[in-house]
Amino acid sequence: MAAFCLRKLIHQATKNETTCLSRCFGSFLKPMIQKTPFASLWATTVGTKQRLVFVQTKSFSSGVDTNPEPGGKKKKVTPTTFGSVGRKIPSQIVQLIDEKGVSLGNMHRAEVIQLMTERELKLVPLNLDAEPPVYGLMTGQQIYAEQIRRKKAKASSGTGPCELKEIRLSSVIAKHDLETKIKQIRQWIDKKHHVKISVLKKNEDPETMPLLFAKIFEAVSEKATYQSQPAIVGKKYVCVLRYIADTELQKQNVEEVKDNKQSDIRKKHGSEATISNELQ
Repeated sequence: MAAFCLRKLIHQATKNETTCLSRCFGSFLKPMIQKTPFASLWATTVGTKQRLVFVQTKSFSSGVDTNPEPGGKKKKVTPTTFGSVGRKIPSQIVQLIDEKGVSLGNMHRAEVIQLMTERELKLVPLNLDAEPPVYGLMTGQQIYAEQIRRKKAKASSGTGPCELKEIRLSSVIAKHDLETKIKQIRQWIDKKHHVKISVLKKNEDPETMPLLFAKIFEAVSEKATYQSQPAIVGKKYVCVLRYIADTELQKQNVEEVKDNKQSDIRKKHGSEATISNELQ
């Protein structure tokens, strides 16, 4: 009923700007309506003629909004780096792990902040997807050590996608330029990418191309192997190098050791046979 009366009063005030009602009540209609929780419109005075204009606003309320305004969906915020969150704990109840790795159970965020302050520790998120989310108390040294551990694990895991990189060379490339190209190839191999090497075929000595590829392969053979051997493709000599895994490298080293042993045995038997023939 109060809202209906106020709206009727506003309508009368705006109907005739020269009336006494507009001059007398126009100045305090705005604060009156702003304090009314039932009103969805309030009036403001603009221009030189003090014209009343309706502006859509949202009434103040301490309750939960059952009809939220349309808008974009909130994106889930996930921490990209491991570190302290300070006192910003969005959840009221969290599961807490102390600096020794002992679970303290579910605690209210006020108790967590108090405990963090008393022990002079920092709060870090451990598992925000759990229910309730898991947080841990750590010292600055523990946080730094964990950051280093995660950085090393990320570097060794090689989670980045494997890409095919290409590098083009000239058969008459200078020594310094070749060293620069080999350095670039090593960087790509370290990132576990495949590297395609293309050399334009010219009228040089046919042995020049194999020697060039052999020199490049020798420089990166500790971490790379051939995905495809050097071959003529159109007007180019092309080969593809790939990163060689540690397990594959160990297996390759074992096979080389076996081959060397067998070669030594054959040489030994051959020398013994030669000596016996000479004695006969």
